[in-house]
Amino acid sequence: MYRCRAVCERIAPVARSSCSSSSSSSCCWRLASRNVGRNVSSLARRQGEGFAQLRATRAMSTGGVPGGSLTNVLMYGTMGLSGIASVLYAYNILHGDASRYRDTLTYLNKKQNEQEWKPKQWPPAEEEEGAEDETVTEDTSEADTESPDEGASTVSQAEAEDSKADEATDTKPPALEAEAPATEASAVEPEAPSTQEKVAVTQEEAPAGEEASVVPEDKLEEGQAPEEATESAVKVVPVHLRPAIPEHVTYLLIGGGTAAFAAARAIRAKEPAAQVLIVTEELELPYMRPPLSKELWFSSDSNVADTLKFKQWNDKERSIYFQPASFYVTARDLPYQDGGGVAVLKGTKVLKLNIRENKVKLSNGNEIKYDKCLIATGGTPRNISAVQKAGEDVQKKTTLFRKIEDFKALEKVSREVKSIAIVGGGFLGSELACALGRKVKDGLEVIQLYPEKGNMGKVLPEYLSNWTTQKVRNEGVKVMPETVVRSARSEDGRVHLKLADGQTVTTDHVVVAVGLEPNVDLAKTSALEVDPDFGGFRVNAELQACSNVWVAGDAACFYDIKLGRRRVEHHDHAVVSGRLAGENMTGGAKPYWHQSMFWSDLGPEVGYEAIGIVDSSLPTVGVFAKASAKDTPKAASEASGTNIRSESETEAVATSLKPTATAAPSAATPKPAVPQPPQAGDDYGKGVVFYLRGDVVVGIVLWNIFNRMPIARKIIKDGQVHEDLNEVAKLFNIHEE
Repeated sequence: MYRCRAVCERIAPVARSSCSSSSSSSCCWRLASRNVGRNVSSLARRQGEGFAQLRATRAMSTGGVPGGSLTNVLMYGTMGLSGIASVLYAYNILHGDASRYRDTLTYLNKKQNEQEWKPKQWPPAEEEEGAEDETVTEDTSEADTESPDEGASTVSQAEAEDSKADEATDTKPPALEAEAPATEASAVEPEAPSTQEKVAVTQEEAPAGEEASVVPEDKLEEGQAPEEATESAVKVVPVHLRPAIPEHVTYLLIGGGTAAFAAARAIRAKEPAAQVLIVTEELELPYMRPPLSKELWFSSDSNVADTLKFKQWNDKERSIYFQPASFYVTARDLPYQDGGGVAVLKGTKVLKLNIRENKVKLSNGNEIKYDKCLIATGGTPRNISAVQKAGEDVQKKTTLFRKIEDFKALEKVSREVKSIAIVGGGFLGSELACALGRKVKDGLEVIQLYPEKGNMGKVLPEYLSNWTTQKVRNEGVKVMPETVVRSARSEDGRVHLKLADGQTVTTDHVVVAVGLEPNVDLAKTSALEVDPDFGGFRVNAELQACSNVWVAGDAACFYDIKLGRRRVEHHDHAVVSGRLAGENMTGGAKPYWHQSMFWSDLGPEVGYEAIGIVDSSLPTVGVFAKASAKDTPKAASEASGTNIRSESETEAVATSLKPTATAAPSAATPKPAVPQPPQAGDDYGKGVVFYLRGDVVVGIVLWNIFNRMPIARKIIKDGQVHEDLNEVAKLFNIHEE
């Protein structure tokens, strides 16, 4: 009895499955039922008590009971055939679905490519021969969009082979063909290009701005034809389908100044195929700022505001831009450049920085994800409260000098007005005063006002500041030290500045040059730390603010291992910090130990370079000597080949501090000048000024001494106490005539 029950339980599911998929299910069921009935009756007569239990078992089963009769053999055979039929039916259904899916996918790809690939009218027969000579392959990309000429999906090689026959006949799947518009059937499609035309299109037919890419013959695999290499390796995204702003970039640089360009150049040097995107608020490509207040004003070209080219002191012409426009790629094409590149997104501001999701939000609403980000936002010129509180008329007649547009505006104003007042006596204010002073002979009045006792009074010791003030006056500038502007108003088309001592200065235009305020607006959305004392984003020794975010240039507040935490606003610092940040973004992990330098020229005859902490409130020791004709910015430019002295004054540090040996003086050779401390009324031809903190030199100014910056770096780096700074001054060879 138990054996019969076990067999029934095993056969029942099979029988049900067979009956559900076979046309002879009812016959099979009746035959199995009769067989089970006969066996149950026989067993019941022999065993009696088990009849009820067996009957219950039968009630739960629809299959037969094994036996040795011919009927059971037929039942097994029928069930087996039914199972085989079910398997064949399922296979047929699945195979048909796969075929229909493949046909549908092929048709959809063909329709999409027909819409994207809209060839122009093929050239006439007489022009075809000339057109073929100018063919180039289309630009490649990493996008998943297939080439319009391929027309078939590459899901797998087997599916591609099956679809070739469908593609050759240009047929549609029956299900989709019925849904096609009636007008499509009657439309005349252009003749498909030949195989060679699939690989190459003429320059005239290539979309505007789309570059061509050819697979070199030496890169082809053995036995591979050029057209096969192109079809298998090139994936083309038409230019008109590419987004104007990429959704993701590897390296995102916020800011378009010197630090950002230096970082981009360093990244590309480490990773030649890197894709770098620079986002800047300005409408200009990256450029150098120093010539805006120096050489451009000394140009004899009347169109200098348009060309932005200047002659250096050595008469060599140079552009203010680091690189021409041809150096860059467009932001649209950046993700599709196999060799990488640098793109500049101009006139766009980054509003938000999400450091957790590695993305930024732009002023135009777009979002960009990045792998590594650099903040090089620089600074915004400070204004004075008197102008800020004045009306709109005064502000329209005021220039906060910083950018190319400020130079262009001021250069135009200087040719149209009769008087310009410069508020500020630091580097920028003094340079602009000397530059505009050259126009005094043309009838322009130049006035300079500042609260210090002399020009650059916060940097230079008092005696040298007074000498500089006299130099500026000699240029024709009306210098008014120790004056503070209390209020400003516009009347009769002119600006009236009320001073703290009660005087009133009337002028046509005002230039404010009183320093920078670092741009740290992104700290509000990124939770980056801003230094409360110096301003700027606080960074570690590697210029990193947080994971995947670095800061360089004016906006970086870094820790100097010798001088403590600092923030520097100079061209050389922007160059070196930008370069180091770029290297660290590629995995460099280098600390920033560089002592940056800065320089200022009061024309081609007087200039100075400085390094470290140069603060006139510190104790100073100055050693000077008589200058010669070679001790001028012009001579230094002729010797080095550039006016941008951060390019000639390298980062190198002197290996030893030893004065250069000189020949013993003879009767025909004049005795070398002996360095002397400054005296009242001296003409400070050339010299060295040491700034001390606890008897240790922390800053150095080289007055009309050039190409000696490595020695100055060595002195500050050593941090030693020097008993006689006159001896240290000899290291700079200032005694040479």
